[in-house]
Amino acid sequence: MSAALVRDGTGAMMRDIAEGLFTAENPPRLIGGRDKESGRIVFPCPPGDRFEPFPLSRTGKLWSYTIQRFRPKSPPYAGPEAFRPWAVGYVELPGEVIVESRLANVEFEDIRIGMDLELTLVPLNPEAADSVLVHAFQPAGASA
Repeated sequence: MSAALVRDGTGAMMRDIAEGLFTAENPPRLIGGRDKESGRIVFPCPPGDRFEPFPLSRTGKLWSYTIQRFRPKSPPYAGPEAFRPWAVGYVELPGEVIVESRLANVEFEDIRIGMDLELTLVPLNPEAADSVLVHAFQPAGASA
């Protein structure tokens, strides 16, 4: 169900940050997990037999956000040494789950609670030739 390599906007191949996060569809979707007993949906899909992989909606609404203005502690952060602030938000995928994600292709001052968003993939380190892809949400209709 997951894509191991994905083409970026230039056609170059990039690796997912982790296996099992994205579907192989084009465009991809995040893979959540649905509890086999209760039907509750979570992200990401936990290992084991209790949850089954569940492709999540590509669209949602911004529930809350903040601006990450300092370089996170390493490990676990594996991004560029030269840190640039980014927006991070909680995106509600209706009827499914709230996902924590970077917000992409939007100026900080244009971010609004309740705005319509869609899934996109962005490089963790845009300057690195071998960067990995991470999920992000951008304003609906924006081009990556």
